[in-house]
This record gives sequence, C-alpha cells and structure tokens, in this order.
Amino acid sequence: MSPFSLPSISPVTDVLRDSIRNKIDNKTKPVGSLGDLEAIALQLAEIQNTLTPSLNHPKLILFAGDHGITEEPVSLYPKDVTWQMVLNFLSGGACANVFAKHSYIEVEVVDSGVDHDWDDHSPKPIQRKIRKGTSNFLKQSAMSLNEAKETIISGIELLSEKRYESTNIFLFGEMGIGNTSSASLVLSQLTEIPLNQLVGRGTGLTNSAKDIKFKILSEAFQRTGKIKDPLEVLSEFGGFEIGMMAGAMIGAAAQRKAFVVDGFITTAAFAIAFALNPTVKSYAIFSHLSEEEGHTVVLEHWKIKPLLRLNLRLGEGSGALAAYPLIELSVKFLNEMASFADAGVSNTDSK
Repeated sequence: MSPFSLPSISPVTDVLRDSIRNKIDNKTKPVGSLGDLEAIALQLAEIQNTLTPSLNHPKLILFAGDHGITEEPVSLYPKDVTWQMVLNFLSGGACANVFAKHSYIEVEVVDSGVDHDWDDHSPKPIQRKIRKGTSNFLKQSAMSLNEAKETIISGIELLSEKRYESTNIFLFGEMGIGNTSSASLVLSQLTEIPLNQLVGRGTGLTNSAKDIKFKILSEAFQRTGKIKDPLEVLSEFGGFEIGMMAGAMIGAAAQRKAFVVDGFITTAAFAIAFALNPTVKSYAIFSHLSEEEGHTVVLEHWKIKPLLRLNLRLGEGSGALAAYPLIELSVKFLNEMASFADAGVSNTDSK
C-alpha cells in the first residue's frame, strides 16, 4: 500500500481542566448534579481551550452513497430511495430538516457516491461523488484501496473549505440504502465483535429476512477473513458515505472542532476514523443509543455512554439533532449559571 498521509490531531489539552472543573463545581448546585451535561461542558471547554465555550454556526452534514450489496436481499427498500431521499433533504421535507430547523442548524447534503445524475435537479447536493455506488462486497471489494484513500481525503478536504471556517461544531449523518450491512462488517472487523452480535433489522426486516441478511454478510466476511488495516476494511466492505464521513471526523478534530456522532452507521464511520487516529475520540460527542441492536454492543466495547436512548433507528442525523439541545444546555449552564459567590448562596465548603 502506498503511503497515506493524514493531518495531525492535537490531544485535547488539560491545561485548563482544574479551572473548568472548579467553575462547574462552584455553580449554584450540588457537585455533579447536572450529570452528563457537566461532562459535555468540560469536553467542549477543553476542546476550545477556554472557560467560556461557544457553539458557532452548527452544521449537519449528511453524506449519501449507494451500496452494491443491495443486489442481495439485505434491505426492505430499493436503492433508488437513496437519491430520492437526497432530494427530500434538499427540499426540506425530511425529519432531519424539521429537527435541524428547530435548533437553527443548516443542513448540507454531500453526494459521496449516489447512483444518480443531478442534471435535472435544483438544488443539487454538494458533489464529492467517487463513483456511482460501491461494488457488491459479497463478490468483490466494495472499492479499490485508492478509492478508499480518496474517500477519506475528500472528507478531510471538505471540512477545510472556507464556508466552514466559522463553524466549531458539526453533526454528521448519512443516507444510503444497504449501509447497515456495510456498517456491520466494518464494525466487526475493527472491533473484533462477532458479526452475529452486530447484524440487525436495518429498515425493519423480519426475523427470517434478518437471518438471510446475516448469512449473506457472513459469506462476505469469509471472502476476506479477518482484516486489521482500517483502509483495507473500508475498501472491502465500506461505503463512500461512511469513508467520507470518517475523513470529515478527522478533519474536524484536526481543526480542534467537536463533532456529534449519530447512530449505528455514523459509529462505523467513527470506527474507521478512530482506527486511523485514536485521538479523534476526544472530539466526539455520542448522541444516542440506536435501536439497531449492534449499537449497544459497540458502544459498550468502547465504554461510551451516549446522551440519549430514544429507540431511534432512522439515521440521517436525527439522533444527533435530538441531542443537540442538550449540548446547548451544557454550554449555557457553564456560561450563564451563577456561582455560589455571584449569587451570595452558601455552599457546603463555607461552613
């Protein structure tokens, strides 16, 4: 494999940790009483290296791509739903648009590898198409190694564009019929969690259909055997939207910007980014626990506690958007809530 250069990611500094923790603990509340909101406040303050973190111009970026594995019976929906849903996002009619509007978050859609031409459509998604969908990974590699590298690099380069300069927090989501199949294999390879613990119902498969899906994915796994290199895993089983999202996560962290992970497929993208550079984890906020059964196993494997458990399995950034108001609250209490000294309220240390 030819050399693969990635931007460096600085470890989140702990220079201000004691000061941030002291500020949190001296708000007019019992120590630790805001639970996970305190952890998010600390994380954001450390990422931004300030006692007064902010959330500036948040954006939801939805990466879309098609999957060759849809030639097999792994999904209830035909792959045309991918491009049709892209148009729904662009016209503002999807759940992601409704949730994003509530929090004043701009939605952008990136064509990472959709099997569709946009000539007759306006508006159009951001064009980053590698090609029109991956190959059927039951029979061959989903993409070449060069395409896998191109996918990662394209995601990194996307976030370096000028229009994102003022954004300091990203929400990532996806659209791609068949991508729970891709995510299951990517996660199994990179975490060594058995595939049978990761293959779920996707868009709502019956028990018998899920069994067929598992059989197909098991045969695909056997085609390659165990793989350790994350680029090879992406090449064999990934999707263009998954790889490009992994690159975007690396790009965000390299710029010292936080990002919010959505559900099962977005977690597969994180797994690739994490395998390429583990420091990326410090910049990730995990929004929710997906109804897709493998998500629980993966997050427990990494000892990650997400903010919400709402039994969501929609994708398209819906869980990240649902969690975003909590992230806002974590910043607001840190910046606006009175301290004991400010309010003239006695605390336990004043006796």
